[in-house]
Amino acid sequence: MWGVALAVLLTACGTEKPAAAPSGSPSSAAGAGKLPDCPSTPSKPPTTGALPDVSLRCLGSGPDVRLADLRGPLVINVWAQWCGPCRDEAPYLAALAKSGKIKMLGIDYDDPRPELAVKFATDEGLAYPHVVDQDKAIQRALKVAGPPLTAFVDKDGAVAFVHRGVLTSPQQLNQLVKDKLGVTP
Repeated sequence: MWGVALAVLLTACGTEKPAAAPSGSPSSAAGAGKLPDCPSTPSKPPTTGALPDVSLRCLGSGPDVRLADLRGPLVINVWAQWCGPCRDEAPYLAALAKSGKIKMLGIDYDDPRPELAVKFATDEGLAYPHVVDQDKAIQRALKVAGPPLTAFVDKDGAVAFVHRGVLTSPQQLNQLVKDKLGVTP
């Protein structure tokens, strides 16, 4: 029984999070200027199977990002600074971003501490734009039970695949990018 409970715990962080602490807007969080700017994307009509039509505030600098405007190939990672498995997979995501072969976006999900989220992203070398979803706006569309979750978006903006739970190796992540998006990292 403990094995099953441990396996479930290691698969995803679920919905538990620490109590909220007073803080400013995400872009005013300490160190936010160290993160890459969020992209300014032209407005596009939503496509079938696309990301939800919600706009999320940039964790660092830059404009809000309307998810429905994004096109791939793109890897979106849903994370939170309080999520242990998110920390485990962060080096694989950082390495993929450094390859420069694919666009990436992080979504800091249901996270009450933007200053700690900025610290997490910078400490882990997640050198790609990040947005904030404190209100769980993507929960229904992507069926988010909790972080981590990684979505693969194709060139037309459709969600080609969603991996729920922790990524276990850089090879697994690279294989998913290749199989789901046709890009060899």
